[in-house]
Amino acid sequence: MDLFPAAFETERLRYERLDESMGAFELYEHTSSDEFAEIGRFISKGQHHTPKEAADYLAESAERWTEGSRANWAMYPKAGEDGAGEFAGVASCIPLWDRRTARLGVWLRKPFWGRGYSGERADALISLAFDRLDLELVGAGCVAGNENSKRAIEKYVDRWGGTYEGLLRNWLTLDDEPRDLHRFSISRAEYEASDVAPELAVDE
Repeated sequence: MDLFPAAFETERLRYERLDESMGAFELYEHTSSDEFAEIGRFISKGQHHTPKEAADYLAESAERWTEGSRANWAMYPKAGEDGAGEFAGVASCIPLWDRRTARLGVWLRKPFWGRGYSGERADALISLAFDRLDLELVGAGCVAGNENSKRAIEKYVDRWGGTYEGLLRNWLTLDDEPRDLHRFSISRAEYEASDVAPELAVDE
């Protein structure tokens, strides 16, 4: 059994392991677009300028999955959702095993903003981090200025009884510039004390 589930479902979304099976040209169609350039201003993954860059990203995603250092899933809305079956974005879980911590990441294509998908995905990965990976802390963050992401994180962190840790100054570099990061976390004790019960249907 892999550390991470290769595929699973939540109420409105299906998640499938992101690797070469997706196809570089399919990914490149989205990550080379002007729309993605706008998204990329706030995430560590920049716009792809050639299909080779998309192929390299998929190969790296597969390699880190095998190593157990990062899980990336492609997200697809389920039947009944607007855009059902379309590639909507990528969800990530990054275990920092030596710190007993998982970092969560996500990016969504613009047509899928404002639907609450980020929170639905977070609930599932929080459950996975504590119940399957036996970690002690889940962290999430967003670059200062990304107000949409900050509001989304605030909602699910509050739902789980988590904590806003503050603004970490010059915490990461994007486009060769230091950027501030809003940092949030949820502990195992907070997770176990909450009454949130996400439904996670796993395909092994």
